[in-house]
Amino acid sequence: MTTREYLESIYPWMIETRRHLHRHPELSFQEFETADFISQTLTSFGIEHRRVATTGIVAHIGGSGRTVALRADIDALPIDEQTGLEYASTRPGVMHACGHDTHTTMLLAVARLLKERESDLSGTVKLLFQPGEEKTPGGASIMISQGALEDPTPEVIFGQHIDPDAPFGKVSFVAGPMLASADELYWTIRGFGAHAAQPHKGRDPIMAATGLVHHLQSLITKHRNPLDPGVMTITSIHGGSATNIIPDVVEMKGTLRAFDSAWRERAWEFLTEQTKAYCALHGCEGVLEISKGYPPLINSQHAVDFARRVAQDVLGHENVLDFEPKMWAEDFAYYSQMMPACFWMLGGRPTQLDAMPGLHNPRFAPEEESMKIGAALLAESALQYLSK
Repeated sequence: MTTREYLESIYPWMIETRRHLHRHPELSFQEFETADFISQTLTSFGIEHRRVATTGIVAHIGGSGRTVALRADIDALPIDEQTGLEYASTRPGVMHACGHDTHTTMLLAVARLLKERESDLSGTVKLLFQPGEEKTPGGASIMISQGALEDPTPEVIFGQHIDPDAPFGKVSFVAGPMLASADELYWTIRGFGAHAAQPHKGRDPIMAATGLVHHLQSLITKHRNPLDPGVMTITSIHGGSATNIIPDVVEMKGTLRAFDSAWRERAWEFLTEQTKAYCALHGCEGVLEISKGYPPLINSQHAVDFARRVAQDVLGHENVLDFEPKMWAEDFAYYSQMMPACFWMLGGRPTQLDAMPGLHNPRFAPEEESMKIGAALLAESALQYLSK
């Protein structure tokens, strides 16, 4: 029985598994029931595993020899589901709106398949069920710090993400930079409150804040090589309470995204320095706090070339596409810093739709049959890599 035939035979179980996970979503680093469910499922397959990062799980299939790692994320988002599906979330304000329920199901299906073929494996497959992808510092960083990639150490790691922009049946790859780093920016601008009719008696943090927005945007364009993608977006400004009061404080929030790690670090410095200097021109104190998030996700050329060939064998050349890098972020990036890595996008848009609600949307509902394709790609990537 081929890999795809096997997955077709267990597809009803995959549907049941995915819908169970979808009904019972859990937020980042709170995936206790999800981890228990994964553990019980692996135990039922006879697969050895252990807990890492509290709610993460590392499993091994096979014996001595080379090792390949496969990863799926398991957490959900703080979103109130609006799909109307019969298996919609039973937990108000929590939803699998990023497809991690499908990711987990696909890796469990791979585990089931590989365990049945364990005697044929010429090495070891390490399965990483990872918590906290949606929340800094990212479950990947914690898994790595707690030894998830040790004993044994993989030669390569593969992962995937459901893609609502691409139709069911397609898969896309890109070597090199794929997804950006992501840092959270928090500004506090302190002035001196006064009556709005007597601005000369105060120091206006609103004037400082609105000017700072334009000033920092110009810095991003002038300090960055225009050939290197990067963006800073200010997404929130709060200050003031009435029409006749100049407030004491204005707070702003935003994000910094980049593919180039060296430029990213320089940006931290000049954004901090220029915030202080510009606000001082208005007699205000400007402070920027940076919550440093995920690094850029850089795919290995070797790993991508290999996985692309596997996908072409499984799906046909016409269904394997090139992925346009995005300024999204993914903590799979931490794994890509440790070893050759390939992260691909799996088409999840139902074929009858020209467009569908995207990731992190309360109406996100990918095509479930895409799980058979994603599981086949993961399984064949591991099998063929160990046998080459």
